[in-house]
Amino acid sequence: MRILGIESSCDETAVAVVEDGVRIRSSIVASQVSTHAIYGGVVPELASRMHLEAIDPLVDQALMQADVGLNDIDGIAATQGPGLIGALLVGFSYAKALAWARHLPLAGVNHLEAHICSLQLLDNPPGFPFICLVVSGGHTNIYHVKEPGAFTLMGQTRDDAAGEAFDKVAKMMGLSYPGGPAIEALAQKGNPEKIKFPRSMLGKDSFDFSFSGLKSAVARHLHETPEMSPDIDDDRLAHVAAGFQMAVIDVLSTKLIAAAKKKKCADIGIAGGVSANRTFVDILSERAEQHKINVFSPPLSLCGDNAAMIAARGWEMIRNNQVCGLADDVYSRIKFTVDDAN
Repeated sequence: MRILGIESSCDETAVAVVEDGVRIRSSIVASQVSTHAIYGGVVPELASRMHLEAIDPLVDQALMQADVGLNDIDGIAATQGPGLIGALLVGFSYAKALAWARHLPLAGVNHLEAHICSLQLLDNPPGFPFICLVVSGGHTNIYHVKEPGAFTLMGQTRDDAAGEAFDKVAKMMGLSYPGGPAIEALAQKGNPEKIKFPRSMLGKDSFDFSFSGLKSAVARHLHETPEMSPDIDDDRLAHVAAGFQMAVIDVLSTKLIAAAKKKKCADIGIAGGVSANRTFVDILSERAEQHKINVFSPPLSLCGDNAAMIAARGWEMIRNNQVCGLADDVYSRIKFTVDDAN
């Protein structure tokens, strides 16, 4: 079964063709980073306009790259939420129109569940059940993935998500947008032990996250050290980046390993934009190995927003007859409920 996937939840327009939920026939992403970088973040109106310009040519390119036509497509999957409403409407409306015109089933995909499904596109995916961290600009959630399509939320961020904290700290330091890659690059020149920032664990039995205190601690440090400036040729900013990054990694890895041990899972998966941080992946893998736990992360092409993961999740949904109608709408947020049993 070939699924055409469409993603437009934020600032990437993406289209992909995935076969049987695991084989990527094509995957194309049109990034808007350079457009939004001058504003230090995503401008929703600009994002929506750029999705409108990009989506139709991208569908043609994805079909051509996959060497298929619309007659060879068995279903369509599009991001329904969460995300920016205007951006979501572009991709989801396009998908609804195409599905109606071609008499094809349409899956409205939860963007976060799709990130988890990106791990199933690996040649060697994690085995069920496993623990998965979805860590991105807007979300930092831990899930217990019991079987395909069965996601139980164990913990979530109470304020800033990890990726959001990276972006905001980078902006404080005068670094480029997006902040994650900029901080990781600068941190490689610093000593993570030089400046000790707080680690908010929220109690030993909690799998929730809070990064607002860490962000505030970095802001105070920069304010109290006014000679620190991105214009100074000094290692001090590198030490700040390294210390901040290590604080985030310590919290994420500690809670992930604890969740895996609680659920007796041998595998941990990480997905979402922050999973592109190789320092995080390497440190988590090293620490997990001490507990005989394996760590899985997607390649760079599947870390950020992409349509291959949307198509993979859509394939599962269409197989289970979880399809949308023309009256279905997009949603910007999800009310998460943590499993009390954890």
